[in-house]
Amino acid sequence: MTSSKRRAQIVSSLRTKGAASVRELAETLQVSESTIRRDLDVLDRNGELQRTYGGAALSPRSAVPEISFAASAEHDSAEKAAVAARAAALVEDEMVVVLDIGTSTRLIARHLRGRPVTVITNNLAVLDELRDDEAVRLCLLGGVVRRNYLSLVGSLTSTALRQVRADLVFLSCTGVRPDGHVMDDMEVETPVKQAMLESADRVVLVASEAKFPGTGSLRVCSLARVDALVTTAGADPRTLDVCRQAGGKVYIA
Repeated sequence: MTSSKRRAQIVSSLRTKGAASVRELAETLQVSESTIRRDLDVLDRNGELQRTYGGAALSPRSAVPEISFAASAEHDSAEKAAVAARAAALVEDEMVVVLDIGTSTRLIARHLRGRPVTVITNNLAVLDELRDDEAVRLCLLGGVVRRNYLSLVGSLTSTALRQVRADLVFLSCTGVRPDGHVMDDMEVETPVKQAMLESADRVVLVASEAKFPGTGSLRVCSLARVDALVTTAGADPRTLDVCRQAGGKVYIA
């Protein structure tokens, strides 16, 4: 059995059970415990599970059943669609735009089709949207492929971003706290997001009302670092005031 297939079976097992010990996984897959530990370390770094004492548990994001991005876009909420349309309206022709990972940024890319703009991204779903569009100049950042989330992450991605100067970055997140902290729940994604913050003249946070307060244990930045927030009418008004007081514009889609 290849290492990739073995790791896929580990994640599948955790989706069924929620958690498992190293010994249990080693017996099930008929490999040594040291092999399982190495697999768990890799999967933990990739954000597909969380290492625990003596084993592993499913990470919060992986606990959601996997669906294709096509299905995700098809069933995407009206809130996300509205946020994407309003965010794309901030882009002017000839701008250089950085798009973060996530469904909302894929939807933004869809609105940019046919426009004379440059799009820089680590989002493979954005690549799928724009790969055949001759009007858009598309630049794909390097990095390690995270197949489950159609993204590129790692030191190569962050290093490439240091060579970029963009007009706008559209940043996604998993939560916006009442105190103004913008959160994410994946260790491998947070450094890339922070590199994106430094790559552009203006930062636009796209976060539908479901992200208030949302989830996440890793702080990406504060709302003071955000120039504009695009959200929907149900977002927490006190958090929106924190953004305005910090000098950011708030757009309700």
